[in-house]
Amino acid sequence: MLKQLPLKREYLLLIGAVVLLLLSYQLALKKTIQAWQLNSNLKQQITQHTGISNQPEYEERKNKNLDQLIRVYKADTTEFRSGVINMVAEIAEKEKAKLTDAPIIDPMYRNPQFHIQKLNLEGDYFALEKVLQRLQSTRNIGIIRSASLKTKLNLGNTNKSKKVTLEVYLEIING
Repeated sequence: MLKQLPLKREYLLLIGAVVLLLLSYQLALKKTIQAWQLNSNLKQQITQHTGISNQPEYEERKNKNLDQLIRVYKADTTEFRSGVINMVAEIAEKEKAKLTDAPIIDPMYRNPQFHIQKLNLEGDYFALEKVLQRLQSTRNIGIIRSASLKTKLNLGNTNKSKKVTLEVYLEIING
């Protein structure tokens, strides 16, 4: 009977080790193996597809965003010049600035896809910044392609005065 006791301890130790192994597999290794298998399956699916552009939801979102962007650029090109000049003059007047020049379109800026209009404004710095902000948020006049602020020192008078000018290029899509 004394010899059977150590044999039971060996069996108990073996059973305990198997139970501990199964428990550790259940708690840690099983989830790790499942995650590794899922990762390898997803990697295979990604390599099988040529790209994300095959997904219709992605294409719909992309087209919707592009349409919104085009709406910002679009304006009626036949009435673009006079309409934009009138709108910009109104905005400048409200902000205590003035539209000084709207030169005819330079042939360098002619493009079959885009229509570009240059406008020159005068006023103090803060008024011109407000005009620029309003132009940026106003719809149906296109989008600001570039803007530059310049100061000119007027030495003709006895008092030296600075004149601030804003040169803006507005762009729309021809359509």
